[in-house]
Amino acid sequence: MTNIAEIKAFSKPLIANLHKLGISNVQALLLHLPLRYLDETHITAVRDLRTGESAQVEGEIVHAEVTYKPRKALIARLEDASGQLTLRFLHFYPSQIAALKVGTKLRVYGEVRSGFFGYEMVHPTCKPVGASTTVAETLTPVYPTVAGLTQASLRKAIRLVLLPNALTETLPASVYHPLPSFAASLQALHNPSPDADLHALENKTTAHWRRLAFDELLAQQLSMRKHYARRRSVNAPQFTRSKRLVSALLKSLPFALTSAQQKVAIEIERDLTQPHPMQRLLQGDVGSGKTIVACMAALQSIENGWQVALMAPTEILAEQHYRKMLGWLTPLNIQIAWLTGSQSKKDRATALEFITNGQAQLVVGTHALFQEAVQFKNLGLAIIDEQHRFGVQQRLALRQKGQPEPHQLMMTATPIPRTLSMSYYADLDVSVIDELPPGRTPIVTKLVSDTRRDEILQRVREACVQGNQAYWVCPLIEESEALQLQTANDTYALMQTEFPELQVGLVHGRMKPADKQAVMAAFSSGDLQLLVATTVIEVGVDVPNASLMVIEHAERMGLSQLHQLRGRVGRGAAKSTCILLYQNKLSETARARLKVIYESNDGFVIAQADLHLRGPGEFLGVRQSGVPMLKIADLERDIDLLEAAKTMADKLLTEYPVEVEKHLDRWMGSAGELVKV
Repeated sequence: MTNIAEIKAFSKPLIANLHKLGISNVQALLLHLPLRYLDETHITAVRDLRTGESAQVEGEIVHAEVTYKPRKALIARLEDASGQLTLRFLHFYPSQIAALKVGTKLRVYGEVRSGFFGYEMVHPTCKPVGASTTVAETLTPVYPTVAGLTQASLRKAIRLVLLPNALTETLPASVYHPLPSFAASLQALHNPSPDADLHALENKTTAHWRRLAFDELLAQQLSMRKHYARRRSVNAPQFTRSKRLVSALLKSLPFALTSAQQKVAIEIERDLTQPHPMQRLLQGDVGSGKTIVACMAALQSIENGWQVALMAPTEILAEQHYRKMLGWLTPLNIQIAWLTGSQSKKDRATALEFITNGQAQLVVGTHALFQEAVQFKNLGLAIIDEQHRFGVQQRLALRQKGQPEPHQLMMTATPIPRTLSMSYYADLDVSVIDELPPGRTPIVTKLVSDTRRDEILQRVREACVQGNQAYWVCPLIEESEALQLQTANDTYALMQTEFPELQVGLVHGRMKPADKQAVMAAFSSGDLQLLVATTVIEVGVDVPNASLMVIEHAERMGLSQLHQLRGRVGRGAAKSTCILLYQNKLSETARARLKVIYESNDGFVIAQADLHLRGPGEFLGVRQSGVPMLKIADLERDIDLLEAAKTMADKLLTEYPVEVEKHLDRWMGSAGELVKV
C-alpha cells in the first residue's frame, strides 16, 4: 500500500495536512470521499435563478462597496445580459475587495436568496473569467478538509492517485453483483457526470455509494468473524454444570425465574462448559432481572473452584450488587470481598489479601478491580455491568487478571438495536431477557411544562404523605449561567423549604462515597421520603417503594438516559409515574425525543429511536476505543447491505481467504484488524 510520502508530486505541507485528516497512504486518499457536490457544469442566467437553489452565474462587476449599516459588509453587483445579482460578504479580506473591482468578469457559485435588491448570494465562491475559462465537465466534489488544505489542492491530489492500478478489485464479481465495480464507483464519486442525480449522490443512495457501503460493511463483518474465531482458539477454564449451588440459590429465592431468564441462564451455563473464553453480552430492559442470572453464572464458576469478579461503573451500583450478593450468597457460605477506590487503607489491604489467597470467591467492586495491586488466585469469570461505561483497555486489564483467560459476561440495561448487534457487536454472543418479572406495574409517563411546577410539587407531597417515596432528578450540580438549569443543590434547599413535613435527601456524583452511600441507604430503608439527585442514580438503584419520579429539563437528556432514569420507579407493586418537566420552546430533536419516551415503555423501541436520532457513536459509549466507526455505510439506510454482508462473510472466509486479506487491508489498514475485547 503506497505511502503518500513516496509520491514525488506531493509537497511536505500537503503531506502534513493529509496526515491531519488521517490519510497516510493512497488507499486512504482514494476513500476520502466527498461530503457534497457543486454543479458547475453550466451557467445560469440571472433571470432563471430560483430562490433556495444553488447555481453558477457569470457576469461583470458593475458596483462594489464596503457598507457599515446595519453591519460591516462587502456588497457587489454582478450583471449579465438578463439582470443583476447581489453578492454579499459579511467576513472578507482586502484581497477580496480588490478581486471585486468594477469591470472584473467573474463566475460565482452559491445558494440563491431573495434580498432587498432582488436575487443575492451570501459568500459565494468566485473565480475570475479569462479567454480560456471553460465550464466543468463533471460535478465538483467538496471534501472534508482541515485549515491550510484547500479544496483545489485536495482535488488535485486525488486526481493524481485516481489511477487504474490503484483501483483493483479485492472481491470476486459474484460477491458484489449487481453493484458496480470498485473502480467505476470511485471514478463516479470523485468525478460524477453532469447528469448524475445530485440529491441521490448527496444522500449516498446511488449504486456507486452502495457498492462502497457494502465493501465497508463486509470488511467489518470479516474482521468480527476473524476475531470471534481467534477467541475460540484460546484456552479458558472449563466448568462443569453446577449440581449444588445454583439449585440451592433458586430454592431460597422468594420468586421464580421468568422463562426468558431461564433461557438465557442455560445459554450462559453452556458457554461456561466450553474450553474457550465466553464473550457474552447479556442485555435486558430495566428491571428484567439480569443480576440473578449473573449470580447463577458466578455460582457455576465458584462451584468449580474458580474466583469471580463483578465490576460496576459507579460505587452506588457496585454497592447495590454487593448487598444483593451478600443476601443471596451468605446463606450458601460464599465468601464475598468488596473493593473500591474510596476504601480505607486498612480495609483495602485486607480485601487485597483476601483476593490474592483465594479466600474471596466473589469480588465486587468498581474500576479498582483492574488496578495493578489486585492479584487474583484463579479468576475464572469476569462480570461487567453497564459494559459500555468501560473502555476497551479497562475490560482487557480485568481479563488479564486470570490465567488461562477468564470467561467474560457483560451486561447492559440499554437494549442494543438489531442493526448494532449485527455490526458493532457481531463478535459477541448476545443473550436477551425480553420479559419483565410478573407483578411489575407499567410506568405512566407524563410530559408537563415547567410552568406547571406548583402542580407537580403538590403531586410529590401527596405521594409521600400516602407512604410512597419520590425522586426529583436534576441534570447539573452547580449553577451554569450558560444553561441556566435548576441545580441539585438549589432544588434540595427549595424542597426542604417546600416540604418541612418530609425528610429530604440529596445525592450527586461529587459527594464523598461514604456520604453518598449513607443517603442511598437512608432512602432505601424509607427514612427519606424524597431524594433530590443528579443522574448518578441512572443505573442500578432499586427502591421498590419509590413510585414517583420528576425529571427536570428532560428535553436536554438522551433517550436511553431518560429510559434508564424512569426505570428507577415501577420496581414494586404500586402504580408508578414518571413526570418529564420540560422548558417551552423545544427544538425539533428534543420534541422527537420526548414524544418517543412518552409513547413507549419498550426499551428496544426507545433504543432504535435513539440510534436514529443520535447515531451509533453516542450509543456505543467507550466500547469503540480502537474500532473505526463506519464512514460510508449507515445502519438504518443500508440494512439490506448489512444483511448481505453478514451472509457473504462466511462464504468469503471459507472460499476466498486471499481476497479476504486484501479486502481487510484496503478497509482497515495493514493488519486488517479491529481492536476488540
